[in-house]
Amino acid sequence: MLHPQKLIFAPGAPDAPATAPQFKKGVLSPEDLNSDPLVQFDAWYNAAKESGVKAPETCTFATAELPSGKVSARIVYMKELDARGFVVYSNWDTSRKASDVRSNPRAAITFWWSEMERQVRVEGGTERLSREESQVYFDTRIRGSRIGAWASRQSEVIADRSVLEGWVKEAEEKFEGQEKIPVPEFWGGVRVVPEMMEFWQGRESRLHDRLRYTKTEEGWKLERLSP
Repeated sequence: MLHPQKLIFAPGAPDAPATAPQFKKGVLSPEDLNSDPLVQFDAWYNAAKESGVKAPETCTFATAELPSGKVSARIVYMKELDARGFVVYSNWDTSRKASDVRSNPRAAITFWWSEMERQVRVEGGTERLSREESQVYFDTRIRGSRIGAWASRQSEVIADRSVLEGWVKEAEEKFEGQEKIPVPEFWGGVRVVPEMMEFWQGRESRLHDRLRYTKTEEGWKLERLSP
């Protein structure tokens, strides 16, 4: 019998509410993977797009503050992938993630593509992109988003939305008549340089396929993990 204080308990599949959904869409073995996990991620990302996954660049970006060890996570968009790693853009002055990274320059990213029953986990150090690099992406954003980057003191407590609207008005006046808006010094890209990447394929009975790449001095080491 369920305890009355439980608001949610063991949600299941739509056709069998008492049973956890089963993963049946694929299998994964070491022979399926490229020797370079970034190349492999690119292949999985493109497969996700072709399979109709909505916004496959969506990921959970997790950081941890030191010395407290408090962890925080949020949903962001991965905007770039290059030979060094995964790039996300944000405010790196007032945001919680900025505070965390200043004390602990490490982060984790998780992608979840439910339509393919796949996830990818990434862990590694972080590095800021140059202002020039960040400007390239900043220029692709709609004007409102560029103004918003200047206006928002991300994560600061505000009395009500009128405070934010006032900051937006100030930024609009600052750049009135300017189509080319410079990227703020406090805003830009951070790259997560992977030291570990795990590729996960759902399997029945929670006996998932998990293959982990670990960075070593000799290159990438690939191992299977128990589910």
